[in-house]
Amino acid sequence: MAYYHDDMRALQDRYEGRAVADRLETHRMHRAFSEADRALIEGAGFFFLATASEDSVDCSFKGGAPGFVKITGPATVEFPDYDGNRMYRSLGNIKRSARVGLLFLDFGGGKFDGSAARMRINGLAEIDESPEAAARHHGAKRVVRVTAEHIFPNCPRYIPRMGGAETSDYVPAPGHTPPEPPWKSFEWVSDVFEAERKDED
Repeated sequence: MAYYHDDMRALQDRYEGRAVADRLETHRMHRAFSEADRALIEGAGFFFLATASEDSVDCSFKGGAPGFVKITGPATVEFPDYDGNRMYRSLGNIKRSARVGLLFLDFGGGKFDGSAARMRINGLAEIDESPEAAARHHGAKRVVRVTAEHIFPNCPRYIPRMGGAETSDYVPAPGHTPPEPPWKSFEWVSDVFEAERKDED
């Protein structure tokens, strides 16, 4: 898969961007994770996931305790699919089109020294519903594995500095039972979960 498609190239030429784009591809884009990539990705408590099919585009926030995204090979990462709102927009799109984009951000204030404060991964995703995969991520219902085609950091120029972030109390963790989110008690959906609670009793 080419890093730039024809329409990207056309705009690079129109706005005199091809020379810089070529340098970024040569010097910044890579196809295997570095130790700096690992530090950012496996230290992240969240990332954004973009998925698409021929008739649906979706961008989703994915959060967890730092380390919930794991690098499992030279160019593969995996992350857990936790209990959610059951729309399955991201997973449904992945079933139709494996192409995904992941965006990791470090709001701690990046440096202009080549280290990553913003990491983008474009690649192909698959859903693993095996018990073995879920067991690697506490509280996971299933796991999404991504094989990276393009890994590329961006400079921190427009990333705001935001400190004091704490992991959500809803994130699964050993020895911790997350509380039930309030939305499950909303009038328009509470009967669904009430029936499930009775089944569990």
